[in-house]
Amino acid sequence: MPDVATQTQPYLGAALDWVGMDGIEMSVRFDPGDGDVQRSSARVGAFVNLTQPDQRGIHMSRLYLLMDEYLSAKTISAPMLEHLLRAFLESHKDLADRARISIRFEQLIRRAALRSKNSGWRAYPVSIEASLDADGFHLDLGTEVVYSSTCPASAALSRQLIQKQFTQDFEAAKTLDHAAVLSWLGSEKAIVATPHAQRSVAQFRVRFVDDATLNLIALLDRVELSLGTPVQTAVKRVDEQAFALANGGNLMFCEDAARRIKHAFDADDSIADFHIRLEHQESLHPHDAVAYASKDIQE
Repeated sequence: MPDVATQTQPYLGAALDWVGMDGIEMSVRFDPGDGDVQRSSARVGAFVNLTQPDQRGIHMSRLYLLMDEYLSAKTISAPMLEHLLRAFLESHKDLADRARISIRFEQLIRRAALRSKNSGWRAYPVSIEASLDADGFHLDLGTEVVYSSTCPASAALSRQLIQKQFTQDFEAAKTLDHAAVLSWLGSEKAIVATPHAQRSVAQFRVRFVDDATLNLIALLDRVELSLGTPVQTAVKRVDEQAFALANGGNLMFCEDAARRIKHAFDADDSIADFHIRLEHQESLHPHDAVAYASKDIQE
């Protein structure tokens, strides 16, 4: 059968940075770090460069069949993806010398409640970007954590109003009655103001050192522990109270949150590089507060 992709184009010739497919529907297998390999529906992008200026195109069906062979049957890992990218180049010998693949899916992970014995599922978005070129093999793992952030400035202003209400309800010249103060603290009258908090999102992409395992759960645990207030699944009153306590003990601007995650990643020897984006979806403003951070690599 004729193959017009092999025809040369001497008058329109040019080498191309990347050629391939994106948004391919694929089944993938992934171990998030607990040994529980899940099969997920993914969207995949596969590309090689085109080094021959007069070559009309690449063999996209070869890339597709290789992806189907590898991703459907094998669990995603750094060695597996490197082998797949080498197979991409082998299938395009004399046409390409660089290859890359992107994989996006959601990973369900069971998360325990703060105080009760309950637990529930969280779906974490996962993005894996792998490339192979003259500089070697590189792999980045991206995901996000949703958390609550309580504004430190709003908390301070709220405390000031509570103090003001206290001075109005209890005269300074009179001896304080313990029972009366305790009752006042438990009333709605005492809490005349509350600090504003908002749902916030930490998006991050990390590059692991060579031979490091793609441990998603360990990465999520490190970030959620550094923030202190990740959103919850199953919640009883004891859990909600613990969450309120965690918010009160973790007041943060977006700058604070970015620094917390940066310090956590800097302390992890398995992470070679990272990029962080923090978004606090303001409840006070109609716009968001945003901060970025990355690894300081010394030349």
